[in-house]
Amino acid sequence: MTKPFDGGITRFYEEQAPAHVRAAIENASKGDILNDAYPYDSRWDRKAYEAALGNLQIELVKLQAAAKQDGQRIVVVFEGRDAAGKGGTISRFRQNLNPRNAHVVALSKPTEEESTQWYFQRYIKHMPSAGEIVFFDRSWYNRGVVEHVFGFCTPAQREQWFQQVNGFEKQLADDGIRLFKVWLNVGRATQLKRFLDRESDPLKQWKLSWIDVEGLSKWDAYTQAIDETLDRTHSDHAPWIIVRSDDKRRARVNTIRSVLADLEYDGKGDIGPVDHKIAGGPEIWHG
Repeated sequence: MTKPFDGGITRFYEEQAPAHVRAAIENASKGDILNDAYPYDSRWDRKAYEAALGNLQIELVKLQAAAKQDGQRIVVVFEGRDAAGKGGTISRFRQNLNPRNAHVVALSKPTEEESTQWYFQRYIKHMPSAGEIVFFDRSWYNRGVVEHVFGFCTPAQREQWFQQVNGFEKQLADDGIRLFKVWLNVGRATQLKRFLDRESDPLKQWKLSWIDVEGLSKWDAYTQAIDETLDRTHSDHAPWIIVRSDDKRRARVNTIRSVLADLEYDGKGDIGPVDHKIAGGPEIWHG
């Protein structure tokens, strides 16, 4: 079977990956967590996960109905390491929602015209109307991390973005938009294992891009860019929710719980406690 990008991910694994990363992947059994810093050794039990997720999806349906009735506008921004599970988590949010009022925004690189506009301009038109929930699968935070790491913007452009982003988000909040920012993070071995799985699965190869391949050798540069971005953009009006997502089951449930915990709606039931070893503020990133 032909592998995308000439098998670049396998080649990195065999020739460039740090020895401890290769060892973690080679020695893992099914269900093991590959990140030594993760607070659990194995994935969450499937039955417990499905029961918790099912309850939360009922709560999300209640939330959507209330938002439509009350005219709430909700935005959830998903950012994170490549292969951290952004798409899968968004899918679990939307699985039982009315798609007419729950939209996913996943923008490609800017067009020539968009590249001449104010950086935030192309995102503004996707903000929700009354009763809508919008999920951004990557967002204006591209400038803080990916564009910086790959040299797609200048240091001056990035610094200008830093000077504007908190004010931009404050304007959204002041206008009544409930803004949630989720950063999904994974360990290096977890990320590489997920890339290897995608590379060998013809149904998932479309998820890979050349940036994924090239980014494997830029782990430290990404870490520095993420660290600065989270530090400079965590605010009272738009705080970050940091989620450890080496176990997708725990990540999905605790991301949904973190969002629902901060919203009020008619008929709100028991959403269960957020596991603060999995989801929390910047202390999760630094921990």
